[in-house]
Amino acid sequence: MKGLGLARRGEEVSILCLGAHSDDIEIGAGGTILSLIASGVKLNVHWCVLSAGGQRSAEARASAKSFLEGSNASTVDVADFEDSYFPAHSRSIKHWLIDLRSRINPDVVFTHSRFDAHQDHREVNQLTWNVFRDHLVLEYEIPKWDGDLGQPNAYVPLAAKVLERKIELLHEHFGTQRSKDWFDRETFVGLARLRGMECRAPEHFAEAFTLRKANIF
Repeated sequence: MKGLGLARRGEEVSILCLGAHSDDIEIGAGGTILSLIASGVKLNVHWCVLSAGGQRSAEARASAKSFLEGSNASTVDVADFEDSYFPAHSRSIKHWLIDLRSRINPDVVFTHSRFDAHQDHREVNQLTWNVFRDHLVLEYEIPKWDGDLGQPNAYVPLAAKVLERKIELLHEHFGTQRSKDWFDRETFVGLARLRGMECRAPEHFAEAFTLRKANIF
């Protein structure tokens, strides 16, 4: 499967990463970010977590720092919108994103999936499309109890060592999540292996995204 070549070694690419909670970006697109940095792309990242208070705020900042090590430039924003109640705070979140848009113009936006079963994730997706209408948007996936994984159509193959590094950082930084029965190596490897099979990834692993709209030329 031939890639589109979104970014190549030495080229500068700016990305916006949006996550409702402190581990969402890492789970959904962490391997992609690590791969881009390792490939020599000059990556400029604006990393935004919309709900992280107390210990989870510290986790979010420490994790972002580790995942973005080696990037060309990075900015981390952590907001404190109420967890699990994003639909009720839609107006405030939209204003927050509009202010963000006035300051940055990313080449790519990573955000939650439209059909994610978590209400906070869905709200972030809807507002992303509402606010960042002229940008390339890639929707990442989060495995969870709800069984809401879809049929993605865009893939980033991962080297085995990149996947292992992603899992290592997830377990290093998110102590609040380790007690959850799904937050383990088997879940992350299993999903990456499935997506790697779907795109015939050279080392058998991949992260997958939904690409709903794009200009080819």
